[in-house]
Parts: sequence; structure tokens; C-alpha cells
Amino acid sequence: MKTVGIIGGAGFIGSHTTKKFLDEGYQVRVSATDISKTEKYDHLKGLAHAENLEILPLKVEDKYQLKEFVTGCNILVHGGTPFQLDVKDPKSELFDPTIKGTENFLEIIQETPGIEKVVFVASVASYNTNFPLLPEGKSTDDSIDENDEPFMSEEGHPYAQAKFIANQTVEKFIKEHPNTDFEITSVSPVAVMGKSLSNREDSTSSGLQFLFKNKLAPNPFVQMLFDTDAEFAIVAVKDVANGIYQAATKTGLHGKNYLLSSESWKVSDISAMLNGEKPNGQARIVYKSDSAKQDLGIEFHSAEVPLREYDG
Repeated sequence: MKTVGIIGGAGFIGSHTTKKFLDEGYQVRVSATDISKTEKYDHLKGLAHAENLEILPLKVEDKYQLKEFVTGCNILVHGGTPFQLDVKDPKSELFDPTIKGTENFLEIIQETPGIEKVVFVASVASYNTNFPLLPEGKSTDDSIDENDEPFMSEEGHPYAQAKFIANQTVEKFIKEHPNTDFEITSVSPVAVMGKSLSNREDSTSSGLQFLFKNKLAPNPFVQMLFDTDAEFAIVAVKDVANGIYQAATKTGLHGKNYLLSSESWKVSDISAMLNGEKPNGQARIVYKSDSAKQDLGIEFHSAEVPLREYDG
């Protein structure tokens, strides 16, 4: 039985990823930033095959804990960056754990034997920090794929900037270390929607669905989304978990960064579907996932599927 270590394996995407690997017969190791806060990960213990699950304490800034966590793992999934819209201190809440954590992680895995595959759960922000708005130079008739030049704006949300820089850090490492014993593959999901496996209230993905469903705007960013009826590219959380699993278990994908996306819908239509109503508009394909379909063998669900599964 192989062991997979999932940093962030108790979060919204991480829980589905943990479930996928347990279902596929893996020994799964999940990180907990604060091991005493059992309410953050207790829901994982109710999953099928949870006898193959272990929870270890880990702060990605702590190299000793990182070494303890990755030792003995054959596969590593790094998805530990908190997706936050309300940020008081971007440096301590986002940039340090995202960028410094990525640097530390790359340093530790380089000196740890037995690792075969590493998957980074990046973000659509690695291609466009303006998301859900289009990058500069793109019009509403254009599409975006992995061949486009990544767009970074210093006016973008701190979360998006942190994810962009972290992805650049990974790409730089790959170029500077051409002879690693393991493969590195990244996946970059757009707005991740669907049903949460936990009752945690700190998931921004679940929170955003709640706001759209109930037409609430607690901050200027969300108000802007309503005011402009912004168009969101959506992907089902189950498809993201499957994408991570496929990227982790297939070989020959070193250095790839796959966009994971289904359709794009305007906020008003997303709100309608979350409330079980028929959308007024039409879906469009803005972010293209042809590479993920071909290399990872994913068939993406229509955006309506995760929106109707959400029960918050």
C-alpha cells in the first residue's frame, strides 16, 4: 500500500482529495495546522477506509515538521494554501505560508528519499491574477488556456498574487533541478463549487456559494461581483479531486500545469442555479481544459451539477 501525504487534506478541496485516495486504496496522511482543533478534521474519520488515515501536525513554515510529514510518503499533494477573501495581514496570512511554505517544501522533498510524485494544487491565479475578471489584453470573445502568457497584476487580490508567485517558485525549481528523482505536476482549478464533506465554516469556496445563493455582499470585492454580474468559470470539487488523483498517479507529466475548468456563468445565473432555478443566460467556455481532458482523462461535469449539489 502506497502512502500519500496531503497538505491541506482536511479543507474543502482537500477533503474530497483525501476521500478519493482512501477509496483508491492508499494510506493517507493529512496535515493539521493545529492538531488540537479536532473539529477541523474529525469529518475525515467518518470516511470509508478511515483506518488507513493518519493526521499529523504541520505548519509549512516549520522545516522540522515538514521533514516529519513527508518522510515515508510516495506521493505528496501540496494544497495547503488557505483561500481567503478577507485578509488583515497578507504577509502572515497568505504570503509566508504560501511562498515561504512552498520554498521550504521544495527544499525538504529534494533531500527526502522515496518520493515518486508531487502534485501542487495551484490556482487559476497562476494564469490570471485578475480572475474572475479577464486578464489585460483579453476580450469577452477570447478563451484562455495553458499556452497563454500568465498575467500578473499587483492590483490583484493578495491570495491571487501569492498563488501566482508560488507557482513561479515551483517552475523555477523545476528548471534549476532537471534531474530530480520525482515528477512535479500542478493543477490550477478555477472557482471550485459543490458540496462540502464537513461542517467547517472557514471554507471560502463554500462561503462564496452561500453568498451567491443568498445574494449577500459582506465586502467590496463581492459587491463588485454582483454589481458587474461577473462571469465565473466553475469546476466541480469532485472533478478537482479526480484531477489531483490522476496527476498524482500518471507518469510523464513532469512540469505540466493543468487548467481545471468546466463552464463559465454570470453571478446572476449561478445564484439562480444554487436556488434550484433555471438560469437566464447561457454557459460559455472561457478557460479551456483540453489538456486535462487528454492527459488526465477527465470528463468535466456541467457547472449545474456542483451548484445543485451545494446544500449550504
